[in-house]
Amino acid sequence: MKRRNFIKAGAVGLASPVLLAGNRAMKVNTNNPIVISTWLHGIPANEASIEVLKKNGSALDAVEAGVRVTEADAENQSVGLGGRPDSEGNVTLDACIMDSDGNAGSVGFLQNIKHPISVARKVMEETDHVMLAGKGALKFALRKGFKRENLLTEASRRGWLEWQKDNRIKDSWGPNDDHDTITSLAQDNDGNLSGACTTSGLAYKLHGRVGDSPIIGAGMYVDNEVGAAGATGMGELVMKTCGSFLVVELMRQGYSAMEACNEAVDRIVRQEGGKTKLQVGYIALGKDGSIGYSSIQKGFQYALYKDGVNKLHDVKSIF
Repeated sequence: MKRRNFIKAGAVGLASPVLLAGNRAMKVNTNNPIVISTWLHGIPANEASIEVLKKNGSALDAVEAGVRVTEADAENQSVGLGGRPDSEGNVTLDACIMDSDGNAGSVGFLQNIKHPISVARKVMEETDHVMLAGKGALKFALRKGFKRENLLTEASRRGWLEWQKDNRIKDSWGPNDDHDTITSLAQDNDGNLSGACTTSGLAYKLHGRVGDSPIIGAGMYVDNEVGAAGATGMGELVMKTCGSFLVVELMRQGYSAMEACNEAVDRIVRQEGGKTKLQVGYIALGKDGSIGYSSIQKGFQYALYKDGVNKLHDVKSIF
């Protein structure tokens, strides 16, 4: 019998389903919705997600609804509408989504579509593929009824023009200033997990650059037997360590959500020779309702909705 079926069979008939992670039993959290998202913009995103969960909606619907709030916020210069453009002045977007059945969809280098997360979901549900990119992703989105829009706001255009005059502007930015992402993980009343990740990526990046956010296992990963994890920060560092998959796989091996996030951050630091000025942060949500978080540099925050309270939390960093 395959391990997945063995675990499911072992849970049949139990009042409180129990899954195995490593050598420890993991009780499944049910009837207690949880949403955890990255950064301050995770607060309004969580509010939208929890409205879905309060109506007994799915974790998948919840994370999509949540991150769409951030994608539509023109004041946020790191996600969707109003995102900082690339070196040529184009706003290019990356996003991925994953459900509790292991299905996944993503888009990379997508332009002129405000809600890449919803396009990613269409890829997941209505194609045989996982990822579409560039002109192909745009063509698919338009065919599915998404509206072409100019996503470059005046504020982001002015910032780009200033950077063009003096590329050294970014030298004064802190480790959290030139990139950002919203990653959101949710658990619904049935205990099922889903995740979403969406970004406009690194400010003034080379045209064509794609970060970790649309890559399943890098920017975000869900294993409904164990937990979910997501990343924010310098995507190249996340990709080189398969960060979100690493967090979830460590949880499967018996690490707590917190221990797994810390180890994933430590892997990056070790790979970078023990020090780096760059930022990566992780969040994790266990099947048992436990949470984890960790970051390299100070300033990382996560928004947590749990037990009826939606609150922003600071993360103690390694450096």
